[in-house]
Amino acid sequence: MDLIFPHHECEIAQAVASQGEQMVKYWMHNNMITINGQKMGKSLNNFITLEQFFTGQHEILTQAYTPMTIRFFILSAHYRGTVDFSNEALTAAQKGYERLMNSIEELKRTPASNDSDEQTRQFVSTLCNKCYEAMNDDLMTPAVISTLFEASHLLNAINARKAQISAADLEELTKTMHLFTFDILGLRNERGADNSAREEAYGKVVDMILDLRNKAKQEKNWAVSDEIRDSLSSAGFVVKDTKDGVTWRLDK
Repeated sequence: MDLIFPHHECEIAQAVASQGEQMVKYWMHNNMITINGQKMGKSLNNFITLEQFFTGQHEILTQAYTPMTIRFFILSAHYRGTVDFSNEALTAAQKGYERLMNSIEELKRTPASNDSDEQTRQFVSTLCNKCYEAMNDDLMTPAVISTLFEASHLLNAINARKAQISAADLEELTKTMHLFTFDILGLRNERGADNSAREEAYGKVVDMILDLRNKAKQEKNWAVSDEIRDSLSSAGFVVKDTKDGVTWRLDK
């Protein structure tokens, strides 16, 4: 924002003079970037380059952060607000980004019912417009991300058999989450599209193992049932028994 005058206004003047017409309708200027609460700048010797974020080679960082984590972190704040980079904030952004990616992957395994319950139906029917309204409100990306996390909570409820969703509503939910996460916010799953077949394959294997565990429980073979659950837990899977069945997810 401190470069609007004279630098950016000069850029606009040069662009119009060279092209003979207005090139764009909107020029957006982000607010200040700070590091642990202090304005970032070369004069203060507290700046961080993208390469340092990606390698973790900076004194304030305890680890490397991926490009999508940085993007998610920036989108989590409004562009007119101050963005304060800190290791703690980046770690929280990493967890939030991974949680959103896990939810989108969970869409593939979410069971559809004959019909949606009223609360689910209403949420899905208003989700897309709610996200568009946030984007139309001066690109309020934090509100979009918050709404996508509401969708994640709904998915958790569906998979825990505390809510139900029809096939049509599940398709609409999937379409909306993909649209705003990938097409509009520009995020992508850093695990890669090439991993989708592998993700689906190991999901089927886990389901098969849990079927064996369920059979052991029906036979009251608690030792085998507990051993399967503990082995999956050691491998990084979170298995939850509910009154309506069992749910699982990979804890990353």
